[in-house]
Amino acid sequence: MPQRSAVVVFSGGQDSTTCLFWALARFEKVYAVTFSYGQRHDEEIEVAKGIAADVGVEHEVLDMDLLNQLAPNALTRDDIEVSEGAEGELPSTFVPGRNLLFFSFAAIFGEQRGAKHIVTGVSETDYSGYPDCRDGFVKSLNVTLNLAMDDTLVLHTPLMWLDKAEVWKLADDLGQLQYIRDYTLTCYQGIRGDGCGECPACKLRGQGLETYLNSKDRDA
Repeated sequence: MPQRSAVVVFSGGQDSTTCLFWALARFEKVYAVTFSYGQRHDEEIEVAKGIAADVGVEHEVLDMDLLNQLAPNALTRDDIEVSEGAEGELPSTFVPGRNLLFFSFAAIFGEQRGAKHIVTGVSETDYSGYPDCRDGFVKSLNVTLNLAMDDTLVLHTPLMWLDKAEVWKLADDLGQLQYIRDYTLTCYQGIRGDGCGECPACKLRGQGLETYLNSKDRDA
């Protein structure tokens, strides 16, 4: 049943976990794939393993350590400070080629299992300026993958046009807001749940949650 299977590119963070629940609501068979690329916190992989076990999906951790060698940055080096991009520069957390490689390997993984759908949590609405989170990139890669593999894979980006408050709303609509708030890891300091509250990822996540909860209270 290839049309009923999906692969979720899964980091254990807020966005990819929301996408995991989104996929579970739509497909009969869901796989989760996590990439080990020497990221700053091994905790990310442990969180992904735990969540996948909780929801009962088949989970694979694939070795992508070569990316660590090719693209040193704040997510792979302790001695590089996490900082937001200034004057049009990319943030220090940008990993060149990461999504290009992750989505390509997820597609190969899916093709071997007859899964025609690849789900990713990228967004160009509330994001850090990463070029490989943009809709144009994803659509272009989707065409390239199908040409390269002579297949009809579909890359899904359910969060592409959602800001962080709307991502929290989607989690709530899926009945998983509290789970995602408590058990995911978004923080650049490796702290689960609401995180450190100070790094760029935590600030974006926290502001989105506050905005959504305030709007929900107003509508109640």
